[in-house]
Amino acid sequence: MKVLISGKGGSGKSTIVVLLAKELAKKHKVLVVDNDESNSLLPHQLGVSPPTDFMNYFGGKKVLFEKMESLQKGWKLDNLPNEYLSQAQGKNLRLLTMGKIREYGEGCACPMNVLSSRFLENVSLDENEFLIVDTDAGIEHFGRRVENGIDLILVVVGPSQESVTLAHKISEFGEQISRPVYYVLNRVDEESTDILLNALDRGKVMAIILEDKRIFKSSLTGKELDFSLKGVEELAAFLEVAAR
Repeated sequence: MKVLISGKGGSGKSTIVVLLAKELAKKHKVLVVDNDESNSLLPHQLGVSPPTDFMNYFGGKKVLFEKMESLQKGWKLDNLPNEYLSQAQGKNLRLLTMGKIREYGEGCACPMNVLSSRFLENVSLDENEFLIVDTDAGIEHFGRRVENGIDLILVVVGPSQESVTLAHKISEFGEQISRPVYYVLNRVDEESTDILLNALDRGKVMAIILEDKRIFKSSLTGKELDFSLKGVEELAAFLEVAAR
């Protein structure tokens, strides 16, 4: 199953990606795809070294569009070039980074989003495999059709009205492209949970994750997220059922 995780900036998308990927990797083969051109913390939270940008496999940003035609259907997780992957948690969890903005004035992130769209459409998963995509903040990736190749969208919703509004917009996009959209309430307490549940379709809320000081500390220090959370365990169980 290919799962894309989206939401407002600061809602905790990357944290959910890491914790969910680690939970699923206990029983399944998992590839995390980093599609956020600016976030540099994800590898550290996974406990791996940053991999080489996958767009370099196609010659880098300047010639990416010319060479991307070589990306045809039939790519398998076991056949991806190892030099562009970082591995964590035994053999079950790996990280692939599409590309990052690394130089001043090098241009927009559009090529990375286009590469992500093509890659997600052409990679094939076997039974018992999961692909988890960490996206950039907001909805630009929808404009680049990154979601065309995925099976399910998870929206991380934090305790803010802006986050709720964005969740509704992403749900609309999901209907337009016939992809199911579900919500993950993150960094909430009892009061904010009640408010968010009243503002959203409760039937689409698949996990509620409370504020946790360990996550705050990891984000502050750049250390690996090496623990499990109840809400994340429930979310992984939901995806396992949905993938059948």
